[in-house]
Amino acid sequence: MVIEMNKDIEKYQESVVWGLTVKQLLFSALSLLAGGGIVLLTYQTVGLTTAAYLAIPVAAPIALGGFYSYHGMSFYEVTRRRIRQLFFNRTLLYRSPERNETENRKKKKRQKKKRRGET
Repeated sequence: MVIEMNKDIEKYQESVVWGLTVKQLLFSALSLLAGGGIVLLTYQTVGLTTAAYLAIPVAAPIALGGFYSYHGMSFYEVTRRRIRQLFFNRTLLYRSPERNETENRKKKKRQKKKRRGET
């Protein structure tokens, strides 16, 4: 009796329909509904090609939410971290120990000069 198992158990995904997971199927349906709805609402006024171009920026992020994964993070987590890194990252300041030592030496020399000048 042979039982087949994935080599990497952590990457195992149970498929529901057409090899898609529940998350992928849900986000695909939402993406199709959003994109199709935009096309149906706008194609009479702006034309089919322009309506499709308007629907793509709305449908693509929804679809990526179900399919994209990077280091175990979803598309939305990666995007949130990337935006935070680009715009809200505070600057880090590194002060080397050598710099502090040279500043301390200079201060000591100034203090010695002042003492010598006073006496």
